[in-house]
Amino acid sequence: MQNYTKEDIIAQLKEMNAPTDSVVLVHTSLRSVGQIEGGAQTLLDALIEYFTNDGGLLCVPTHTWHNFGKDFMLDMEKTDTALGAFSDIAASDTRGVRSEHPTHSMMVFGDRKKAEKFVKDEPYITSYTSPDSCYGKLYKMGGYVMLVGVAHNRNTYLHAVEEMLKVPDRMKDTPTRFRIRKKSGEIVERELYTFKCSFIGDISLRFVKYETPFRYHRCITDGFVGNAPTQLCDAVKMKETMELIFKNSKDFDPLDGELPIEQKLYCTKSGKVERA
Repeated sequence: MQNYTKEDIIAQLKEMNAPTDSVVLVHTSLRSVGQIEGGAQTLLDALIEYFTNDGGLLCVPTHTWHNFGKDFMLDMEKTDTALGAFSDIAASDTRGVRSEHPTHSMMVFGDRKKAEKFVKDEPYITSYTSPDSCYGKLYKMGGYVMLVGVAHNRNTYLHAVEEMLKVPDRMKDTPTRFRIRKKSGEIVERELYTFKCSFIGDISLRFVKYETPFRYHRCITDGFVGNAPTQLCDAVKMKETMELIFKNSKDFDPLDGELPIEQKLYCTKSGKVERA
């Protein structure tokens, strides 16, 4: 089995024609990537070097929803996350700026002023993946989501899109209160509207159904990072595709049930099967 170097990873990103001047959110399965010289730290170094080379920002999720029931949902002095070793390493890397989101924080790497501006609204949002949050800014800034060895059930951005589209049956009616401890030691309380769906406990499990429409509308560029099959996904095109699906589905929720999304739901508004 190949032992990948930082240079190998960068070469693979270049082969995908991944942007170096945009905002890219990366969800990563280290196990799928395989053996890398220097392990997860080398992978993070490669991603930072590549994606921030021309002024871009690299975002790594550092979610803390595993802290439900504990004293603090987010403790900015701690770097353990709900997402495993790669996110833990990113959360401890001082080159990044971490968003103060109680449950769905992220580390943002790149020009520090740009990174700080990107996360500055997090203390004021009122839901997990608000259109005004970092996840919503992926759309506003024409960014990308890169899925490294994982599927769209890990694509947190799709929650933000559904919120942008005001999809019903996705949020609880009343907010949940969370406590955060900042690096200064200050303790603050936040209220957020959390996810809820009547027909499935975790709606993200159904996000895999979006992949076929995404491919139909050329939202995805395929490649590899190490051994991991990788999807580089255009945030704007994904939002446009989902908007089309929900517009055509009318009163029916296309994620209710196990069957694939019908092709007629992601046709153009003319009703003909055409490319986006």
